[in-house]
Amino acid sequence: MRRLRIRDVMTPDVRSVRRTTPVKDVAVILAGRHVSAVPVVDDERTVVGVVSEADLLPKQVPPGRWALRRSRARYGARTAEQIMSAPARTIGADESIVEAARVMTHEHMKRLPVVDRYGKLMGIVSRSDLVALFVRDDESLREEIVRTVFVEVLMLSGKQAEAAVDITDGVATLTGELERKSLVPIAVALTRRVPGVVDVVDHLTFASDDTHLKPTEPTNRGILHR
Repeated sequence: MRRLRIRDVMTPDVRSVRRTTPVKDVAVILAGRHVSAVPVVDDERTVVGVVSEADLLPKQVPPGRWALRRSRARYGARTAEQIMSAPARTIGADESIVEAARVMTHEHMKRLPVVDRYGKLMGIVSRSDLVALFVRDDESLREEIVRTVFVEVLMLSGKQAEAAVDITDGVATLTGELERKSLVPIAVALTRRVPGVVDVVDHLTFASDDTHLKPTEPTNRGILHR
């Protein structure tokens, strides 16, 4: 079962700036592109930092008498390097979208620079990219669940698989009989992982209960001598 990766949903056309880019030019990019942050890269396109709207706000507030040194430095900053947040929080292009959602939620981030295995900028993924996954129509969701879960993994016939899945407003209702009880939670878990599924209603039954069976132990418990 193929899982969506960051490279599948990211925006590859991402504007970046250099360490020496003037702060005013950074602000123009943020305002002109209606984005909340921009990656800062070096000559090799390696991400070295990020300048966000939050980083620019101190430029509007003169530091008080007891302001921290960093606040004073940011108020007087002239280049991206002087105002950026570093090191940059990035995510790999082959990471799962679940990991991106976890990072954005826990670290209160709106977007993440996407990098390759060498740390070079490939694109950017935002909250809106992840939210867009829930806009998928019910029929396309049903087709993916039938194909990737019930046919490819559970190996049901086409007719059985088709009859097992119903989608309404992103909620997947699973019905029908599986061969073993242990397959039911697998079907539910895999269905829940399909991007765009809002919830899963489990009405699956099973022909035999294999959850109480213990693995067969080998009869030979020692070393075989001839």
